Amino acid sequence: MNDIAPASAGTAPPAPGLFGRALGAWFGVALWKRILAALLLGAVAGVLWGEGATAIGWIGELFVRLIRMLVVPLVFLTIASGVAALADPKRLGSIGVKTLGMYVFTTALAVSTGLLVATLIAPGVGASFADAIPRAVAEPQDPARMFIEIIPDNPIGAMANGATLSVIFFAILVGAGVIAAGKEAEPVRRLLASGSEVMLRIVGFVMETAPFGVFALITVVMGTSGPASFLAVIKLAVCVLVGSLVVTLLVHGLIVVRLLAWLPPLPFFRGIADAIMVGFSTSSSSATLPVAIRVAERNLGVSPPVASTVLPLGATIGMDGAAMYVAILTLFAAQAFGVPLTFADYLVIAGTTTIVAMGVAPVPSGSLFVLAAVLHAIGITPEQTAIVVGFVLPFDRILDMIRTVPNVTSDLSIATAVARWEGEMDVAVYRSRDDV
Repeated sequence: MNDIAPASAGTAPPAPGLFGRALGAWFGVALWKRILAALLLGAVAGVLWGEGATAIGWIGELFVRLIRMLVVPLVFLTIASGVAALADPKRLGSIGVKTLGMYVFTTALAVSTGLLVATLIAPGVGASFADAIPRAVAEPQDPARMFIEIIPDNPIGAMANGATLSVIFFAILVGAGVIAAGKEAEPVRRLLASGSEVMLRIVGFVMETAPFGVFALITVVMGTSGPASFLAVIKLAVCVLVGSLVVTLLVHGLIVVRLLAWLPPLPFFRGIADAIMVGFSTSSSSATLPVAIRVAERNLGVSPPVASTVLPLGATIGMDGAAMYVAILTLFAAQAFGVPLTFADYLVIAGTTTIVAMGVAPVPSGSLFVLAAVLHAIGITPEQTAIVVGFVLPFDRILDMIRTVPNVTSDLSIATAVARWEGEMDVAVYRSRDDV
């Protein structure tokens, strides 16, 4: 018989040590607040540290790699499980049509915003390209070829190469196949749903490293570029900043969320703060996708079928910030080179930009790769385009961070609206963000 007396049931557990209390305080603060604090501290550290900030660049790179690691498996599992969960192929068609229509609508509004802001501020008037080093950009991919390559020769190869549209196409087919197979495919349906949930849990783990990754990323940007870079292109930077605010707050917050989804905008912006911070610091819509799916389901109450269908598609074609920026750069170039523009030219710019913006790669500075197509439409030569790109490129990282925010809010506002229309939204979860 054991002579060791058991501890009394009423005995209190030992008090946590200093480390335990610090850890509890850290996790007791909302993640978006920790990321915001890291962003602000990183900006200050970068300005003070200067070029030496590159010494911690590897921390930011590790964070970005962790996020990118999740994109392809998360896209495949969430889309396949989301489609399979619909059980009715007609619902997929309804969601798809509304999603595509909304992306065209918000992209057109973003382009119009860019044209209006650049017309009023006129960033190209008086611009000097004396120190610009011409940088030629490759011609944008032929649209017909882009659509053909959506169908992958090898689905596994598409996943390995990160071909998001091809992965989306294959995942939709897998989900549709599960629906068509009926009861026999029930184990596959459960496997896909479980896999999707596991991936979202992993996203949660990775997001706990976000404050450190964001701190490193912002420190390096501010240390190598800094406020001086922002001031060097002040009028262009003001255009991008004002345009991004208008698109984010008015187009996405007021028009999409308030008027079309019939929801208050404040819980929306509170709920997506994590995604905004990651999008701003990484300058990549693709890298933000895992976080966007997580906040859509957990904070906005968007159902997995809608979140997993709308958001991966949006990360590929929902480029409102890029569309606005290309429109601004087009007027910037026309003003700088003294190219007169008629009302018909404005319509050409608006139409061309709306189309090519959907082909912008969801990576840093992706907007510059489609600029040539729009400038060509108004008579800007390839040589002049190379000068514009060479002028903008040294400062583009900071501008890219700003314009990535509307890309992120576009995807999440459209997911919210579509979920609301389809009855695939837990409004109580959404409104609970009022209390945060």
